[in-house]
Amino acid sequence: MKRSLMLFVAASALVSGSAFAQADLAKSKNCMACHAVANKVVGPAYKDVAAKYAGQKGAEDKLVQKVMKGGSGTWGPVPMPANPQVSEAEARSLVKWVLAQK
Repeated sequence: MKRSLMLFVAASALVSGSAFAQADLAKSKNCMACHAVANKVVGPAYKDVAAKYAGQKGAEDKLVQKVMKGGSGTWGPVPMPANPQVSEAEARSLVKWVLAQK
């Protein structure tokens, strides 16, 4: 029982540490200037993005490209600019984090 509790605590720390790391990455790449996790700013809330793309095949790849190259029309008339400062690996990490929001 004690070992199970220790494993649970360790796993929880890894998951929450990863979530904090992705939030820090989003801040460092200026994503949070236009987005927030729970509410619309200029762009949609990350929880709304996660809900819209939940279960959609290819959503991760599509959103990685949108993060890097920008896009328009999906969430209204305000375009999302391209983000050349975000590598593909960083974009994939950010998209996985966004899609995990509830």
